[in-house]
Amino acid sequence: MKKIKNLDKSNVVKEVAKRASVDQRLITSSKGSLEQVYALLESSEEGKTSKQVQVARELYGENVVTYNKGHSLFKRLVQAFINPFTMILIALALVSVFTDIVLVEASEKNYATVIIIITMVLISGVLRFVQETRSGNAAEKLLEMIETTAGIERIGEGTKEIPLDEIVVGDIVHLSAGDMIPADIRIIQAKDLFISQSSLTGESEPVEKTPQQSINEGSFLDRENLAFMGTTVISGYSKGIVLATGDGTVFGGMAQELNDEPTVTSFEEGVNAVSWVLIKFMMVMVPVVFFLNGITKGNWIEALLFAISIAVGLTPEMLPMIVTTSLAKGAVAMSKQKVIIKNLNSIQNLGAIDILCTDKTGTLTEDKVRLQYHLDIDGNRDPRVLRYGFLNSYYQTGLKNLIDIAIIDKAMELKDTEPSLGSSIIDWKKIDEVPFDFARRRMSVVVENQSGKIEMITKGAVEEMLTISSLVEYKGEIVELTEEKKKLVLNTVRSLNDDGMRVIAVSRKTDPSPVGEFSVKDESEMVLIGYLTFFDPPKESAAPAIQTLRDIGVAVKILTGDNEDVAKSVCRQVGIEFDRVYLGSDIDRISDKELTILAEKVNIFAKMSPSQKARVINVLRQNNHSVGYMGDGINDAAALEAADVGISVDNAVDIAKESADVILLEKDLMILEKGIIEGRKTYANMIKYIKMTASSNFGNVFSVLVASAFLPFMPMASLHLILLNLIYDISCIAIPWDNVDEEFLEKPKEWDASSVSKFMLWIGPTSSVFDITTYLLMYFIISPMFTGGLLFHQLTDPKMMAVYIAVFQAGWFVESMWSQTLVIHMIRTPKIPFIQSRASVELTFLTFAAIAFLTVIPFTAIGGSIGLAPLPKIYFLYLTITIVLYMTLAQIVKNLYVRKYGDLL
Repeated sequence: MKKIKNLDKSNVVKEVAKRASVDQRLITSSKGSLEQVYALLESSEEGKTSKQVQVARELYGENVVTYNKGHSLFKRLVQAFINPFTMILIALALVSVFTDIVLVEASEKNYATVIIIITMVLISGVLRFVQETRSGNAAEKLLEMIETTAGIERIGEGTKEIPLDEIVVGDIVHLSAGDMIPADIRIIQAKDLFISQSSLTGESEPVEKTPQQSINEGSFLDRENLAFMGTTVISGYSKGIVLATGDGTVFGGMAQELNDEPTVTSFEEGVNAVSWVLIKFMMVMVPVVFFLNGITKGNWIEALLFAISIAVGLTPEMLPMIVTTSLAKGAVAMSKQKVIIKNLNSIQNLGAIDILCTDKTGTLTEDKVRLQYHLDIDGNRDPRVLRYGFLNSYYQTGLKNLIDIAIIDKAMELKDTEPSLGSSIIDWKKIDEVPFDFARRRMSVVVENQSGKIEMITKGAVEEMLTISSLVEYKGEIVELTEEKKKLVLNTVRSLNDDGMRVIAVSRKTDPSPVGEFSVKDESEMVLIGYLTFFDPPKESAAPAIQTLRDIGVAVKILTGDNEDVAKSVCRQVGIEFDRVYLGSDIDRISDKELTILAEKVNIFAKMSPSQKARVINVLRQNNHSVGYMGDGINDAAALEAADVGISVDNAVDIAKESADVILLEKDLMILEKGIIEGRKTYANMIKYIKMTASSNFGNVFSVLVASAFLPFMPMASLHLILLNLIYDISCIAIPWDNVDEEFLEKPKEWDASSVSKFMLWIGPTSSVFDITTYLLMYFIISPMFTGGLLFHQLTDPKMMAVYIAVFQAGWFVESMWSQTLVIHMIRTPKIPFIQSRASVELTFLTFAAIAFLTVIPFTAIGGSIGLAPLPKIYFLYLTITIVLYMTLAQIVKNLYVRKYGDLL
């Protein structure tokens, strides 16, 4: 909509002073005559000279809106590090500062815990920041390829399209349906101009704007001859003169106070819900562990340190990084396919869609409309029909669509063989028009020839043209348009539609209302003269793309403004199945409840208005579908807003691009399929981490509670737990780059928070079983090997007790790392890991490197310094048996879980 840059706060006072002068300029221009406005702005009806443009730019600045809450480098850094999990870790680090450094003797100061916790925070925050920056840079590069322009008029340059930020105060701006207002302007010419000001006022109903001097003393927004940056032309056309640009606009003034936080999506809500479940789980269990150890062991300081380490272990501090990195990686991957993701969460939403609604033109068809025939009512070629259609398309100043362009191109092509076409512009001049709108589905121009004859020429959808025509040119005569003649017309049109042709009708009327009084009411009692038929062939890629989408569980539904026969013809050619077609008029006659049932079964909706498209999408969403909508016209804006994911293209009208979440640089369903797959990969890797973290945490706490209740010493020192957690976190960094099973990508995936708790209760206890067997192994077999066969309660020598504990803790330290890291490979797929499904090289390397590193620590000086002892060779035989049994049990439980709930992830 506009370019945004960061506000230099030192200029705030200067900006406030500017605002007062801008307000006065708006008031003066609204009340003054056009001559006074031109004089005030040093402009003219033809605009400014190039020298005056430069002066205006220096005086009033560029047309760029600054924005207080822009994401500066510092703010992005802060946001990368500040989240509930890192705040918990920072709080725990502060507690550790006192317990390990401040409140202990100099010889006992231990910085390790604090350093490890801060390292965790740094790893999570830095990776999150880097990935967000990468995705942002990729999107910026693509956005530079999409330039929003406006039509302006300047002296010596005529009318031309320029980027919005080059517009200056005093420029003359041309506007038509679908345009976004590029600056605050005074209307100097208008015809049936309706503007949506909802972006400024929140009101959905468009307001009419006129060029008359205003006598309104109320708000700027209520003045009928002013239009404002950020609002949208719904219908009609206009010329205006720019009064204010950039920060000087009403929108620019509001932008300084806007809180542009994105709407929280269902996915974000789900992640937040799981996050707080994990936090609450930690907040409940940590005090239990603290008091249980304090009571059973009698050492409250040691119990506090252990509880802190448990809190660190239960804090999924990598979750924000994993989520952001997965989304950012998806956005970067899609940028390579020339797809712009405007909002990172749109990646996941794209993967979740199970219904894609789309317009027909340009998506299923080539978007290269060609005029095939210009026919009279009998179906015979008639140059007069093309001439009238050409005059209508050439002189209309609204949104020139593909139909108008095709008519003009054909007329230019035939002007040498059809003299009347070549002289049309010379012989006829335009004196008025009635612009197109989606309610009437037609548009009219009024022209006058050199002899003073005035004709209204109207073209539009056949059904609508029949309602405003009472006469018809038939076999060279003008006769009454009887029901019999209407049937003849409709049968001819239906035959053309069946061949895939789109047909519009052309009518004329001689000497309508006096000049200056033309309006919609003149579109009556017209003479129907013939048809213009167009062909937009289906894309070669459309049929395979639709089959591919069907194969991955995405149904395609057509919501088109075109008529049902053309829609059916195209859909037959591209393989969209249908029993019947429903029209917009059918939709209006039924309730939302009835439409909910209908929308499930029907694949083609034709002759749909913008509000009807949005209504179908809304009922599909209410029926628990995730819906994407792909469109590029002003009539698609409401549907784009209503969908879970709005998808548009770079050459769409301004309002469509603004409403979309995803912008394709190529209008191709095959590229969209790649986006859907990338979204599912993103979701898969995020949910892997969430589920493995939740289940692992649940199992660990259960194991710790058992150990705390029955062991006469700590099962692991607090430093061991924190170090274990750090290395585990590092091994998880590669999860966003993990492979995803092909089977997982075949179906849409929607966020289901309840599945996390079910998964946690099923999978979590499997690790606890083998944690407990490890306790028993270490307590009764391995540790006694170093104490002459004595169990801990039989020992009296403190040194022997220390050795016993060091061996025990080393055994659980190593087993915990093996089981906790290998569970990544178990949970990432319902298949048998390493055999039926392999993780990515990155994830495999990091996990096995982490296992190797942790396994070696007890045998090093570092291990000795932190209270770990080398383990005997026999331990690794038991460890191998334990891990094999654990993975076997985990696989069995996975299979049972999938059998019961259908999916693992």
